[in-house]
Amino acid sequence: MRIWIDADAAPRDVKEVVFRAALRLRVDTVLVANQRIAVPANAATVSMVVVREGADVADRHIVEKSVPGDLVVTADIPLAALLVEKNVDVIDPRGEAYDASNIASRLSMRNFMDHMRGAGMATEGSRPYGDQDKKAFANTFDRLLTKLLKQAGK
Repeated sequence: MRIWIDADAAPRDVKEVVFRAALRLRVDTVLVANQRIAVPANAATVSMVVVREGADVADRHIVEKSVPGDLVVTADIPLAALLVEKNVDVIDPRGEAYDASNIASRLSMRNFMDHMRGAGMATEGSRPYGDQDKKAFANTFDRLLTKLLKQAGK
């Protein structure tokens, strides 16, 4: 069982929640990004993978290396769709868990909005990441992590 973080755009609060769990439960955790991101010095189970610059390089690394039983943290809906297809558990930084029941509609909406922006329509961006988002993430993360650790017999 391993936790993967699509770390280029992951909020600091999300990483802190994951780091605390990794330290407390001794779960291997890997941050994947195009640049070095600091990891806690006292967390032996947390590591950093720096991939080369380019579109979707970090995503491809996570898809290639993750396996069912892992948990991935990402806000990237196309990445989440690929992972769900592999039966990997996925959660976004705002606490939404993606699975076979919801990923197709989320991907469709994301693609629609991307198309609208490409056609010149002004759309609202994401709201700022706040305390409610952090709490929702922590709750969903804890639930999924507990489930996966049980499945792994830990």
